[in-house]
Amino acid sequence: MTSGDRPRRAASPTQGRARHKTKRGALRTSGRSPVERLRAICLALPEATEKVAWGEPTWRVKDRLFAQLDDHHHGAEHLAVWLPAPLGEQEAMVFTDPVHFFRPPYVGPRGWVGVRIDRELDWTIVAKLVGQAYRLVAPPRLRDALETGAAAPRSVRRRATTRRS
Repeated sequence: MTSGDRPRRAASPTQGRARHKTKRGALRTSGRSPVERLRAICLALPEATEKVAWGEPTWRVKDRLFAQLDDHHHGAEHLAVWLPAPLGEQEAMVFTDPVHFFRPPYVGPRGWVGVRIDRELDWTIVAKLVGQAYRLVAPPRLRDALETGAAAPRSVRRRATTRRS
């Protein structure tokens, strides 16, 4: 190695993945930030992807949104995730536990629920709600795969071939 050469860094396991730092200090539990925990839950679902939209990470399946980070959106005092909820669930959650749940702007009128993730909360509940949101938007084959615990088989497309004489 010559003096002008620099040693190459090994590729990071997160290289190429969108990273998000919260705008304000977020509560850390078990060494991971709430955003890291949320990301792990979302990306563990079959064919889930992460895409930055509106300046925040969102999680999708087949380009259908099932979770969106709310990092102090428009000066709000919380770090949260917005999730689609089954009909009538939003009102029940907000009424029962307004400390953790709220009606988010823009998507709240369509039944989505906001879940504050910067407070002490049971992450198994967050995982359950994310899974429920995923099931609401995922194609049937992926929902079925999730229910059975099997990997979702990808459909195989065969091109029609024409024979020449």
